[in-house]
Amino acid sequence: MLSDKLKEETKTNHQILEKALVGQLKAVRTTQEYANLLKLFYGYFGGLETRINEVIDTNLLPDSTERRKTQAIADDIKALGGEAPDTATGDDLPTINIHLEALGALYVIEGSTLGGKIISKMMQQQLGLVTGFSFFAGYGEKTEQMWDVFKQALNRQAENPEQEAVVIAAANQTFLKFGEWFNKNH
Repeated sequence: MLSDKLKEETKTNHQILEKALVGQLKAVRTTQEYANLLKLFYGYFGGLETRINEVIDTNLLPDSTERRKTQAIADDIKALGGEAPDTATGDDLPTINIHLEALGALYVIEGSTLGGKIISKMMQQQLGLVTGFSFFAGYGEKTEQMWDVFKQALNRQAENPEQEAVVIAAANQTFLKFGEWFNKNH
């Protein structure tokens, strides 16, 4: 199945990004530092979602509009007293020109919801905050269900190894570009 291949084929880039993000998350000690971290997510995910929206086939992924994250991040930034920054553009983002590339990018975005509960709990403990966690809350109690629905849709999309390779390449590029964005802007 494509979702299993994606997990395996993106493992290295996922782990590199995760290590950088977890290190930064553990270092957060103030509300401002947390807001700044959210701004990094907003900038990258905002640009990424713009590209995805341009090519996603909503007939093949009917719940795609429910899967947008930038508004939740903007709400969190605002709740913490900040303003949402500009979003990434150009070479800061992966190439997303077709539906299959959009799926690869969405794999990264949707996968981020799984770790969100852990991150939310960690930030609440470190900062004593009760607000600013709608992004990391993901879909709340429906997070696992939404992930499963996404994986099922994903597994129906690619019809051959060449199409699978397009999705996998886009997911890897999304992880890599997010890491570059993170390193450049934090």
